[in-house]
Amino acid sequence: MHIVIAGNIGSGKTTLTTLLAKHYGWVPKFEAVDYNPYLEDYYQDIPRWSFALEVYFLKQRFKDILDIGQSEVTVIQDRSIFEGVYVFTVNNHLMGNLDDRDFQCYMDLFESMMTVVKVPDLMIYLRASIPHLVENIQKRGREYEQQMQLDYLKNLNRLYDEFIYHHYQGKVLTVDVDELDFLNRKADLAKIINRIDTSLFGLFPDV
Repeated sequence: MHIVIAGNIGSGKTTLTTLLAKHYGWVPKFEAVDYNPYLEDYYQDIPRWSFALEVYFLKQRFKDILDIGQSEVTVIQDRSIFEGVYVFTVNNHLMGNLDDRDFQCYMDLFESMMTVVKVPDLMIYLRASIPHLVENIQKRGREYEQQMQLDYLKNLNRLYDEFIYHHYQGKVLTVDVDELDFLNRKADLAKIINRIDTSLFGLFPDV
């Protein structure tokens, strides 16, 4: 099986991926941190290098989903190719960093890729408010995230909802995480696990 944890920056994707991998014995797959050869150029001239940067990320994520599709074990993935496209690349386009021609070329390439892969068996969408995201981002203290603009997070939140409810064709389990602390409260994690069991195996009532 292929399980994906989706959600905005600071929603708890990596934490939940780690916890569920341990609980179920699934193999965790985290976003590749390989060096992107376009990254330095991108920050020097964002409009000039956005297309190359996004295509490189797309290539890496396509390789990931092909590898997962050939795996004989259950893989739980922290963020998927679908979010990279429908949330982050779309946002780059809306911000004017990708022109219409490059964006259309990119989407055509993505759609061609999708003819040879299937959607995950389950996508778990961690839905969070902006205050919750900001609190988590501040707690983990990553320097490069501290200057992130609220409007950027708001745009990503809106695009996540559009992606999940209007574009994505696979099975989705939405978890509103504002009132949950699944890292420190076992009961909160158990609620999520029960819902996953219901969705995948039909073992418990979905509450």
